Amino acid sequence: MSDALVIGAGPAGLMAAGELARAGHTVTVAEAKPSPARKLLMAGKSGLNLTKNTAFETFMAAYGEAAPALRPMLEAFGPEAVQDWARGFGLPLFTGSTGRVFPKAMKASPLLRAWLAELDAIGVRLETRWRWQGWQGDAVRIETPDGIRSVTPDVTVLACGGASWARLGSDGTWAANLPAPALAPFRPANMGFVLSWSEHMRRHFGKPVKGVALKAGAEVSRGEIVISAQGIEGGGIYAISAALREGAPLMLDLVPDLDIEAVRARLARPRGKASMSNHLRKALKLDPVKQALLMEFARPLPPDPAPLIKALPVPLQGPRPMDEAISTAGGLRFEALDGGLMLRARPGTFAAGEMLDWEAPTGGYLLTACLATGRWAGRAAAEYAAQRG
Repeated sequence: MSDALVIGAGPAGLMAAGELARAGHTVTVAEAKPSPARKLLMAGKSGLNLTKNTAFETFMAAYGEAAPALRPMLEAFGPEAVQDWARGFGLPLFTGSTGRVFPKAMKASPLLRAWLAELDAIGVRLETRWRWQGWQGDAVRIETPDGIRSVTPDVTVLACGGASWARLGSDGTWAANLPAPALAPFRPANMGFVLSWSEHMRRHFGKPVKGVALKAGAEVSRGEIVISAQGIEGGGIYAISAALREGAPLMLDLVPDLDIEAVRARLARPRGKASMSNHLRKALKLDPVKQALLMEFARPLPPDPAPLIKALPVPLQGPRPMDEAISTAGGLRFEALDGGLMLRARPGTFAAGEMLDWEAPTGGYLLTACLATGRWAGRAAAEYAAQRG
């Protein structure tokens, strides 16, 4: 049977390697870092969010413009399949209140250990500190600790990651090996945003802001945000980061469960000798950090503060640096690939994972699509090799 090379030992690459090996191919995985799946392990430190339990069409909507291209892969290996796959390693799972699915152990390391053991048992060979350096004719050039090696696999799957978290391997340097027309520019995704706070906000650094709605154009998020010395971050801002990155203004609804007339009615109650801060706390249950945000961006308060409480403009100064982003947009355009994720300009070479031009919010969408595209590319590469004989 033919040889297969997988470049990148993250979730997409490992998934592709397993598909190729089970199809009978001799598989080598080339990983640039000293150990595999470093970004997966880092993500799992705060709880490995495998996928999300929600209606499939709702799940697909999270992928925005890339949803049509990703649909067949996610129909073949979507949220339910991801859960079954993880349970196959003996991992019990649970679903949180927001539909996010986690291993009960929370961490990524038990899953990764079981996965690597399975791949080893079916003959997948993992080579670390092997970095892809492009092609020379038909040969794939790999920089290794022993120098440059040229290999000529029958099929290759590129799973090189995105362009954030460079220390973990996703540095985007692979883009130099591909023609520029095939690539969309990298942009940060699921990132925090810069804000210049006044001194009175310092005591709130590191504090979460809960029970708010964030609006960016037509996008709305009800997730939590965190005030940091650099600006704001957290799942609530990540969910609408694409719209904010493209220039939509951020509006913060401090009391999303009340309409504006209800806010006015509560504020109209007699306050006696209570200060405005105490009145806001009692009438609207605004905690100190919400009050601080209101004072930061709306001081002095107008006679009718209800519109600002319901739509507080937050003057962002741009996204945090791309290497701080959880993921990236941009990368290898789907137009440069066929339906099996094979590069049209280089038959026998396939691509998967975050290096493709798609983005999605946190919440299980990122990992699910990496697994699904890796599986799809691995199967398509195995079929291509079989047809070539």
